[in-house]
Amino acid sequence: MSLTTLSRRAMLAITAIGLATLPALAQAQTVRFSTAGPAGDFLYRGMEMMAQHVADANVGLTVETYPASSLFRQGTEVPAIQRGNLEMSTMAAPEISAQIPSWGFLSRAFLFRDYDHMIEVMSGPIGQQLVADVADQMGIEILAVAYLGTRQVALHQARDVHSPEDLHGVRLRMPGSPEWLLLGESLGVEPTPMAMPEVYVALQTGAIDGQENPLTIFNAARFYEVSEQVLLTSHMVQPVFYAISKPFFDALTAEQQQALREGARIGAGWNNEQRRADEVSVADRLVSERGLRVDAIDLAPFRANADRVYAASDLAAEWNTDLMNQILGR
Repeated sequence: MSLTTLSRRAMLAITAIGLATLPALAQAQTVRFSTAGPAGDFLYRGMEMMAQHVADANVGLTVETYPASSLFRQGTEVPAIQRGNLEMSTMAAPEISAQIPSWGFLSRAFLFRDYDHMIEVMSGPIGQQLVADVADQMGIEILAVAYLGTRQVALHQARDVHSPEDLHGVRLRMPGSPEWLLLGESLGVEPTPMAMPEVYVALQTGAIDGQENPLTIFNAARFYEVSEQVLLTSHMVQPVFYAISKPFFDALTAEQQQALREGARIGAGWNNEQRRADEVSVADRLVSERGLRVDAIDLAPFRANADRVYAASDLAAEWNTDLMNQILGR
């Protein structure tokens, strides 16, 4: 056999190998996963676990994670998903109610009693209806429910607080959606909309008087450096959702979809376990290690004020009160 023939056959073999790999190369896709949560927080670390699981599954997907609104500004992720400019985000309840107002009650103060109650609701018929409504009306698939924590009020300067009246005039940072601002009113504060990455400097300079977040996020964001007091208001037990573009998700293979669902379950589950464990001790550590004042307060006046604020709100009039009252046990 001539050298020319051998060379031709070698070239044909190389070409055949290359053509055989084209389908795999065509299917390789990047899933960009954005969150406002800081890099040190359990939410972001759970996202990284999801990314690792998907990489290990070797199904032609790469999940890239972006913390602290480094890819998209907080509040712009969901529109970016719907425009096809982003694949995934940790979607919050107010981002759902902005487009499906009947679900606005998910951002109501004092809705869930505790973590177990929240998970029970999200795993049951109400949670299933939420997933279906979000898919049908928003074009977004919910892959998993993550626990962001139980939100508490923290103040730059300490004060005695016994009722919502004691917080009158306090400029408390809130996310900018109507539901969040209404929640601020239910606490008695002056709600001040602000993106999460701006909060530290705003507290440091006195542009705001406080903020409210789960203590694990408070700790990860180092807000203890610019705060004197935590009020254990426990005003929201907060779920967030691993959310992906439904058109993007539907176009994937069954194996790719399964890898994403399983990865989301693993990442969210790890976040939930770690955050719950950390919440048990973080308040004590803020006192003993950071020198903060942590006050347990009577929540009855706050619950009563929340009932009054929501009863008078036009925004709350759009909510599905049947589902809300089922959760509240009324």
